[in-house]
Amino acid sequence: MNSVSTGKLVALAAALLALVLAAAGLVLVLADSATTSARPVNEAQQIASAPANGAETKRVPLPGRRLATASPLYRTGRLADVNCSPGELPPGSMTAYRRFLMRVTACLNRAWAAQFRKAGMTFSKPRLRIISGKVRTPCGAWNTGADGVYCSTDRTMYLMISRDQLRNPFPLGITRLIAHEYGHHVQQISGIWSYYWTARSNAGKAGRLLLSRRSELQAECFSSVFMSTMQGTSLVTDADWAYTVDWFRKNGAKGWPQNDHGKGPTQAAWMTRGFNRGGPGACNTWAAATRSVT
Repeated sequence: MNSVSTGKLVALAAALLALVLAAAGLVLVLADSATTSARPVNEAQQIASAPANGAETKRVPLPGRRLATASPLYRTGRLADVNCSPGELPPGSMTAYRRFLMRVTACLNRAWAAQFRKAGMTFSKPRLRIISGKVRTPCGAWNTGADGVYCSTDRTMYLMISRDQLRNPFPLGITRLIAHEYGHHVQQISGIWSYYWTARSNAGKAGRLLLSRRSELQAECFSSVFMSTMQGTSLVTDADWAYTVDWFRKNGAKGWPQNDHGKGPTQAAWMTRGFNRGGPGACNTWAAATRSVT
């Protein structure tokens, strides 16, 4: 074989090697992208019926952190009062329960759509699926201890109505639950969760629990902001609201295997904060000190 042919073969081999390495590199990049961008996790909550305290380790802020700590939603003032009146919720009727939940969801759509317009942000509605037993969502298995979940993959709120809840409905309690799951939808479409999921991929177990608490406590606060628009109505009486906050103070952490939703008193504190202030600006858990999200 002459030297020219040999040179061509060497060049060809080098080109093929470079192509293989480039392809391998692409696969790694795509794999990493799939790992960090996929978010198949149900964000769950109960219906009413952690890191140790101390200084956090300083880290370089992740790109997009301001999506969570400085969301334009925080500057929109009080949540719009849409005169929500979902009607009665008589015991024993799944039809009535579905109608009630659909009306509450319609109220949430109107209120948050107005808030997104004030923030100059794009709004889209979530889906609602009402179920009577645990189901597997596109985000995975049903969460232990949950009465409702929000799945970011199909942007759907799943509300489970048990026989006991059907027999003995608590209208304020179920409204708070769906408003909480809607709070996760707000986090999703506002970009807050873009930071949340990126940060989770770079955190250890304690860090992931802290981030989860920030997310859940904010959704709870968003829920309470919505509940405040109905303060003094037959649905949200002072007595029923006080009972609900006290229930979470005593029981809010009991149903979760680990401290990913916050301690009972912490949940109650963010509920009270959101209800009293009435706007999403009260719910910036991402900028709050660690001691406030235990």
